[in-house]
Amino acid sequence: MIGLGTAAIGRPQYINIRENSNVKTFNKSEFSIEGKAMLTQAYQKGIRHFDTAPGYGMAEQILLEWIEEFQPKDVKISTKWGYTYVADFDSSAIVHEVKEHSLSKLNQQWETSKKFLPYLNIYQIHSATLDSGVLENEAVLDRLYELKSKYKITIGLSTSGEYQNTIIKKALSIQVNNEPLFDSFQVTYNVFNQHLLEIMKLLSKLDKKLIIKEALANGRVFPNYKFPNYNNIYLVLDALATKYKVGIDAIALRFCEETLKPYAVLSGASIGSHLISNLEVSKFELLESEIKLLKSLAVSPKAYWEERQLLAWN
Repeated sequence: MIGLGTAAIGRPQYINIRENSNVKTFNKSEFSIEGKAMLTQAYQKGIRHFDTAPGYGMAEQILLEWIEEFQPKDVKISTKWGYTYVADFDSSAIVHEVKEHSLSKLNQQWETSKKFLPYLNIYQIHSATLDSGVLENEAVLDRLYELKSKYKITIGLSTSGEYQNTIIKKALSIQVNNEPLFDSFQVTYNVFNQHLLEIMKLLSKLDKKLIIKEALANGRVFPNYKFPNYNNIYLVLDALATKYKVGIDAIALRFCEETLKPYAVLSGASIGSHLISNLEVSKFELLESEIKLLKSLAVSPKAYWEERQLLAWN
């Protein structure tokens, strides 16, 4: 299933390799209208899962207003807590978001997130890491269990970085009242970063939901002279795109779907034509030999995340 991540419709800057040319002056009202139009188009194209977060600027607000105005009957929402957007839509801002995994921040952000009920089905810690201490914070874990029990929602986390698998395994060991707390994991996975495959047997055995983010590697799946180290991958992706008469994005998304069988793979599209191209993923299936070839092109997690840290907000 392809879902829509709302980071790009909630704030004008994100981590990617887009050039800054022809970027129009930001207007908050117009941005909101465009965001809602994008949500409507996604819904009309069959998207039913929408992922958001308070750290995504206006994204939660736009999504809440769209639900009230559009009145969809069959959507599912995943949102998060733990990041606050602080850039105030300033393209020159040095800091765009601030992480805080405290009980007070959870309670504060839940006040907005709970407005998505009854559409809300997954509530996530935003970018859980080993150093934030959130997975040892008993007050936070107890509160999440309380929300899980009271509202019948799935509790999950999103995670990134070289130690993504370690964080997931730690979360899997956490129980509250003798019950596993975490049943959903939003993870970075793509043709470059395939480290997650090492723990897929465990996740499948425990029947956990997987939501895939950054399936296009922040735009790096598209041929770019700045990344000559990926030239061999670009040749393979281009050949497959030509064979199946789709975009490279559809090949990259299909790889995620076929190798993980996840609950959802998130499109990060904020432009209708990009979403339409993403949705070509349903037009074909990769051969086993092609999947094997793409698997052989993975880079090391350390190299992947060192490179990603150098990408700019634009």
